[in-house]
Amino acid sequence: LRNYWKIVGVLLAVLAGLSLSISFYTAIEMIYYKVDETGDINVKRSSSGRKHVLLMASTRTGSSFVGEFFNQHGETMFYLFEPLWHVERLLATAAEVNNSTALPGIYGDILQALFLCDFSPLEKFISPSPQNHVTPDLFRRESSLALCEEPVCTPVLKDVFERDLKYFCGPLNLTLASESCLSKQHHAIKAVRVRQLDTLQPLVEDPHLNVAIIQLVRDPRAILVSRMVAFPSKYQTWKAWAQDGQVPENDEEVKRLKGNCDQVMTSAELGLSKPQWLKGRYMLVRYEDIARYPMQKAEEMYKFAGIPFSSRAREWILRNTQTTEEASGIYSTQKNSSEQAEKWRTSIPFTLVQVVQKVCGPAMKLFGYRFVDDEKTLSNKSISLLEDKQFS
Repeated sequence: LRNYWKIVGVLLAVLAGLSLSISFYTAIEMIYYKVDETGDINVKRSSSGRKHVLLMASTRTGSSFVGEFFNQHGETMFYLFEPLWHVERLLATAAEVNNSTALPGIYGDILQALFLCDFSPLEKFISPSPQNHVTPDLFRRESSLALCEEPVCTPVLKDVFERDLKYFCGPLNLTLASESCLSKQHHAIKAVRVRQLDTLQPLVEDPHLNVAIIQLVRDPRAILVSRMVAFPSKYQTWKAWAQDGQVPENDEEVKRLKGNCDQVMTSAELGLSKPQWLKGRYMLVRYEDIARYPMQKAEEMYKFAGIPFSSRAREWILRNTQTTEEASGIYSTQKNSSEQAEKWRTSIPFTLVQVVQKVCGPAMKLFGYRFVDDEKTLSNKSISLLEDKQFS
C-alpha cells in the first residue's frame, strides 16, 4: 500500500509539473509564431511552417528502419527515438497506474512538450535524474543525428572523425538539445508506446503544432516471430508452444496478443474513418509495402507530411535497403528490405500461425494480409500473402 501511494504521489507530481511546464513553455513558444496587430497568435498552419511527424507503431514492426527515413533527412530535421521509453520504464512497475487512463494522457503531454522543444517534462522520468539538465542516460541518444552533432554533442575525445562523432559524445545537455530543436524546421518522433490514436486528439488539435501521424502496421504473424527472437525471455511460453504444438487459446499470452491486434485495428479504423480532427493528418502504411517499394513509400510519407524529400534521405534509403546478412541484425536499420519482409515465413510453426490468424483475423483482413491454410503455402514465398490494397 505504501508503494502504491508513493507511485500515485509521483504521478500527481508529474502531472502537475507537466501542466506548469507546458503552460510556461507555450508562452515562450509564442516567440516563434506570428502575432497580429491585436496581439493574438496567428495559429493558421501554413504549408511553409514547421512540421511535426509522429511515427506511431508497435514493437517489431520495422519502426526503427522507417524512422531513419526522417532521421536521415538532413540538417533541418530534429528526430527523437523512443523518448517515451523513460515514461514506461518508470510507471510500468505499478499495474494500477500502467493500466489507468492517466498513462496515455501523460504520453500525449510529453509528446506535446517535445514537439515544442521542451525537454523539462521528460526530465522527470529520466533515471538517474539529470543534474542541471545534463544526463548521460537518454535512451538511444545515438539514434538521433540531431543529438550527435555539435554543439549538442561535445566530443569526449579530441580529433575524432566526423563519422565517428556520435560514439564519442559526452553527457547530453538538454538545454542545448532544446536550442537545437528550436533551430530545426521539422521535427519527427518515433513512438511504439502510443497504442490508442484517440488519445492523441489534443496533440493534433494544438494550434501551436502541425502534426502528421503515420501509423505503421505489419503482419501480426511476422511480428510474433520477430518478438520471439528479440525478446526471448518474454516469449518463453510461445517458444514452448512452438515445440509441443499445443496452444491453449484461453491463456493470458494469447489474450494479450489479441488485445494488441485489437488496439492496432481500433486506431486504424478511427484514422481511416477520417474524423474532422484527423482529416489530412493521418496516414496508414504497411511495413511490407515499404519493404517492397522503399523509395516510393518514402516519397509518399514525405509528401503527406509536407516535407521536401531530401537527396540525403534518398541516398540513405538506396544504401540501406540492400545489404548483407551480416549487417542485418535484429536491431539493425540496415535491411535487405524485400527479403526481410518474407523471412518470418520459414521461421514459425504452422500451429502458431493458426493461432495468430484466429485471434488477429479481423486486423489481418483490414490490413490486407492473406490467411494460409497449410504449411506448404506458408513456406512458399512465391505465393504472396499481401493483398494489393490502398489506404486513403
